[in-house]
Amino acid sequence: MKTILDERLEEFKKLLDIMDELRAKCPWDSKQTYESLRYLTIEETYELADAIIEKQYQDIPKELGDLMLHLVFYAKIGSEEGLFDITDVLRGINEKLIRRHPHIFADTKVENEEEVRQNWEVIKLKEGNKSVLGGVPNSLPALVKAYRIQEKARGVGFEWENSEQTWDKVNEEIEEFKAEVDKKSERMEDEFGDLLFALINYARMVGINPENALEQCNKRFIKRFRFMEEKAKTTHKTLQEMSLDEMEKLWQEAKKGK
Repeated sequence: MKTILDERLEEFKKLLDIMDELRAKCPWDSKQTYESLRYLTIEETYELADAIIEKQYQDIPKELGDLMLHLVFYAKIGSEEGLFDITDVLRGINEKLIRRHPHIFADTKVENEEEVRQNWEVIKLKEGNKSVLGGVPNSLPALVKAYRIQEKARGVGFEWENSEQTWDKVNEEIEEFKAEVDKKSERMEDEFGDLLFALINYARMVGINPENALEQCNKRFIKRFRFMEEKAKTTHKTLQEMSLDEMEKLWQEAKKGK
């Protein structure tokens, strides 16, 4: 009788064997490189993110499978070039997880999640990272990058004491931004960036993921705007032919439908 462990190992080996076959025999798979796969991996990552934010849990295994394929694909290319293989990948992450969780795999004591975060950043610096912020990818979208930068800074204690102080900073940045707008200053963009950064920081401190919040807002807007377009058709008009007051009435009607 197969155990769960046996099934996991069997399915993983099967994926590795399939990849070997594809690289050897498939005209498309055999030509892929790190560079050609990169944008496809990004696309697959966003498809997983969509499934999560839409709570389409039945799609998550499929999207995870697509990402798993990419991980195995990169490892296969690495082995062909004599750089690394899937064993190196798995060994590396296993060793890192053990090393960075001394409160689980060694005798370090922690009281809460915050101490785990702080230990994590200290260990990363000991591993050779030159900066706490060194692990934040340059290519992250700006909003996500700001959130991760703030989380990293928090890990070493660089954080406001409470959310009220953070909200005071938001109000301060609003006033500074408005002042530059009134002057039509070249610093408007800088101050707007500071305002966004402060808002992201406040959201993080009160337990809101700003990326998720903005994406949910985008989806609500799209839904409501499409409602307006469909409703306008019933009046034999397009939105372009409507006045702002007429569109506002449709917008308020769309909001009632959430």
